Amino acid sequence: MSAPFGDRLREAVAAHGPVVAGIDPHAPLLAAWGLPDDADGVRRLGAAVLEAVDGHVAAIKPQSAFFERHGSRGVAALEDLLAEARDRGVLTILDVKRGDIGSTMGAYADAHLRPGAPLEADAITTSPYLGFGSLRPALDLAAEHGKGVFVLALTSNPDGAQVQHAREADGTAVARRIVELVEAENADAAAWGSVGLVVGATVGSAPADLGIDLVAGRAPLLAPGFGAQGAGVAERDAVFAGASGRVLVSVSRALLGAGPDVGALRRAADELAERYR
Repeated sequence: MSAPFGDRLREAVAAHGPVVAGIDPHAPLLAAWGLPDDADGVRRLGAAVLEAVDGHVAAIKPQSAFFERHGSRGVAALEDLLAEARDRGVLTILDVKRGDIGSTMGAYADAHLRPGAPLEADAITTSPYLGFGSLRPALDLAAEHGKGVFVLALTSNPDGAQVQHAREADGTAVARRIVELVEAENADAAAWGSVGLVVGATVGSAPADLGIDLVAGRAPLLAPGFGAQGAGVAERDAVFAGASGRVLVSVSRALLGAGPDVGALRRAADELAERYR
């Protein structure tokens, strides 16, 4: 079994900085790069980004949907990207936001967290809003094989508050309960746990308003919202306060806009890593 994902992630951040490079090959980006909006286009974009950021970011985060929209050839391009990253020793967080029950969740876990699976990644994103227990197949398989799971807790989309800010019968906010349950999964971790949280960098005072303590935990904090969505160093330090050292700065447009030149992408990655280190 590999070393725990949390340990490997912490080492990658120490070596390369906290930036996670989102690979989101949507149609406007492909057009801006002069690439076709097809499976070949997403393959070429993904390969260029990986070449540029290898050794310059903590991890890559491909968004599965932008590959899936091109059918089996698009999924094959994602398989190849994940395999090439694994060969290079680049950590992968596959953004799939899986969340289901029973055998279906087990199948999702098999697809992404079992060693040797065609779509194997080092970690995946998951949604706990069918109940945290619904994630158990993924959590158990990840623990068995040294993989990671990032659990949606506080997202920055306006409608997220309808569920995440809601209160349970005892008054505890749903998002706070998710954070507490994630931290229970990390109870035995020496430093960083392998079960992380997704907390948007643009959620403002929501953690404090909901009574969420991010500082005392061990969960790595995957934080979208940087760059084009408006968050920067000030927002990171305000939202995450004393937990800033565990924040993974997820950037996509702010990085990919430097393409398609590999050298320009690498320079952009280095500038972002230095900014948030």
